[in-house]
Amino acid sequence: MNLPNKLTTMRIMLVPLMVAALLIPFPLHNLVALALFGAASLTDLFDGKIARKRGLITDFGKFADPLADKILVISTLLCFVQLGLCDCVAVIIILFREFTVTSIRLIAAAKGKVIAANILGKVKTVTQIVALICVMVMQIVLDLGGLGVPLPDGLSTVFYWIGEALIWISTFFALLSGVIYIKQNKQFIADM
Repeated sequence: MNLPNKLTTMRIMLVPLMVAALLIPFPLHNLVALALFGAASLTDLFDGKIARKRGLITDFGKFADPLADKILVISTLLCFVQLGLCDCVAVIIILFREFTVTSIRLIAAAKGKVIAANILGKVKTVTQIVALICVMVMQIVLDLGGLGVPLPDGLSTVFYWIGEALIWISTFFALLSGVIYIKQNKQFIADM
């Protein structure tokens, strides 16, 4: 297994640890979750660059890299729903988009065609990662209140609405990129 594929596999393996850190309350659990999420996100940044630069693109990487991204983002969003940090409607929209795009990619692959991600798909991924990191950072700040650091009244409400806005912005880009993806690849939808 080459280095980019190892990084992709490591991203997938970090997800259960990140989920546990988010959902199991222990001292500094949100900080641990953020560190794990950040490490996983960095593997996403480097695996593709290394694969392209060194000519290490494989069928496994073409399949596993986008799957690892989806596992990381969806798992984090589902944890946020359980923790009351995110609206489930946004997650449903994102899931619908991901299932639709993946279905089209599978049909295209069965016909021997690989469909590359478009620029809006990359914008979607970046806005999702930024939104999720921001929500985790805000939770870390709120954790400081539990450690005796004085925080302004109503800060948790402000942070909740900022987090919601960021997640909805990323949801908008997910929906927009999905619609454009469908339009650009409608020939494969006819075969569904």
